[in-house]
Amino acid sequence: MNPRFHCPALDTVVGATIELPEAAAHHAMRVLRLRSGDAVTLFDGAGREWQGTLVEADRKVEVIIKDAASGIAEPALHITLVQSLPSGDKMDWIVQKAVELGVSAIQPVAAKRSVVKLDGDRARKRITHWQEVAVSACEQCGRNLVPQVMPLVNLDQFFAVPVSAGEQRFLLAPDAKQRLREMSAPAGRITLLIGPEGGFDEAESIGARRTGFAPLQLGPRVLRTETAGLAAIAAIMALWGDV
Repeated sequence: MNPRFHCPALDTVVGATIELPEAAAHHAMRVLRLRSGDAVTLFDGAGREWQGTLVEADRKVEVIIKDAASGIAEPALHITLVQSLPSGDKMDWIVQKAVELGVSAIQPVAAKRSVVKLDGDRARKRITHWQEVAVSACEQCGRNLVPQVMPLVNLDQFFAVPVSAGEQRFLLAPDAKQRLREMSAPAGRITLLIGPEGGFDEAESIGARRTGFAPLQLGPRVLRTETAGLAAIAAIMALWGDV
């Protein structure tokens, strides 16, 4: 697969020459060590991609568009991962791997037992960073639609969002009785809720059930917060998706 670069708001035609954004140009020339004449792929994050040839000109890095193409890496399933904030840099890992597995959107939430506390500018900067992680993951895995990392909200605020038509909501819980393999494939969108390191408190667990989240277990082992959501997405994609 050709090296892939995200060029948002790209509107071009075959034969056109466009300049790579600064970050993409640096990655192409300094990290990947590409040279003039190398084949590359550009995508706009909204579903379109183009094949082209890299050209160095006047301290700029440009791409001559050779062909328009349509990617085939998007899953039919629409999964939203609602992830309680984990500690350290675990969220980077979660976003990266969730995008690679095919998640459609990521909603970070602050639970009562979340170790990390973010608000204001710090929260906005982290969301921007996680969105960049999602873009990088799409460049690597071949997706042309960049999943949105939505603004951070408190868990209670998220619970206030009404269930959409046909939406299936699942809450991973070690003591749940229901298992994925015993279920039929949902007809609509899937929303998957993952707790923080210390788990949800009783009020949050009750709130999740009241807002349509069905408890679901992934076997007898208790998974860490950075493992649980990714394992569930992989299992869902294997059972009902394109894995």
